[in-house]
Amino acid sequence: MHGSGGIVLIAAVAACAAVTPASAATPDEVAAVLERWDRDDHPDLRGVVVLRGGRRIAERYYNGAAPDELHDIRSAGKSVTALVTGIAFDRGAIHSLGDPVSRYWPASAGSAIGPVPLRDVLTMRSGLAAFDEDPTSPGNEDRMDAAPDPAAFVRGVPRADSPGTRYRYNSVTAYVAGLAVAGATGSTMAEFAGQHLFAPLGIARWHWDADAAGMTKGQGNLRLTVRDLAVLGETVRNRGRYRGRQVVSARWIADMTAPHVTIAADDAYADTYGYFWYGKTHRVDGAAIDVSFASGNGGNKIYVVPACRLVVAVTSSAYGKGYGQRRSEAILKALLETETTAGRCRTSSRR
Repeated sequence: MHGSGGIVLIAAVAACAAVTPASAATPDEVAAVLERWDRDDHPDLRGVVVLRGGRRIAERYYNGAAPDELHDIRSAGKSVTALVTGIAFDRGAIHSLGDPVSRYWPASAGSAIGPVPLRDVLTMRSGLAAFDEDPTSPGNEDRMDAAPDPAAFVRGVPRADSPGTRYRYNSVTAYVAGLAVAGATGSTMAEFAGQHLFAPLGIARWHWDADAAGMTKGQGNLRLTVRDLAVLGETVRNRGRYRGRQVVSARWIADMTAPHVTIAADDAYADTYGYFWYGKTHRVDGAAIDVSFASGNGGNKIYVVPACRLVVAVTSSAYGKGYGQRRSEAILKALLETETTAGRCRTSSRR
């Protein structure tokens, strides 16, 4: 299926006016960038929302999607788990990221994950024999998803490396983070997120899958609208503050998006990893532009670009298809080129 059949379009100017008075720079060129993907060969792009300085300057929907669609953002949910963990830390429920997992999940005592510091959980350096890109890995996500008791499964995953020494992308540790938040707060992570993250941001419609035991799947499977993905991104861009309210501490946002691990050798789309958030420096027209982002299977993204005061949220159902990630990055790069050419970005260097 090609072309614009079944596409729902929202004029960028109208969208901007509905949210806030028009900015000095017209959004027509940004809307024109999004129009390019009307002709995409793959009929699984869903929506893109672009914010500049907190204002919605453009949005577009594809292949029958609509603004109210709740979309499974897959592993981009890990980045939301990081935000929820930060709120638990800000409120004192989690005392230190140096604490072992077993302090908040007592059942993990005696297992390989039990003594691992939370900091190493959040940076994918738990040392567990868990690697999602290797189907034979003992802690591979597909094995965990198939387990009748995921928590018991995690307790049985052996150690492969010393904690803190090796980055290995896996869903097991993000699930563990959700269990730690639950243990620290006395509620499921979804309940805690609903009260302390989503409600303060005005996010009323969402769904976060739970496992058979009712524990929130911190590794992903969170459903949000693309507009609300953008709200989360704007909160990160604004150092945890949204509409005058400090929802997550600025200190946590800075630590969460800091480059704790260099992963360029492991990931074609990222240079660094923070607490379940990625970082990459893009070279655009000779300028270096730093981007922090959440990433999910199929090309689901929250891109945060402080130098351009920009947030780009993308939803896509190209699950398991490599072109989904390439397409989302292409959308980002096209927008960065437009913003840089227009002189709207405070770039860090030119080479």
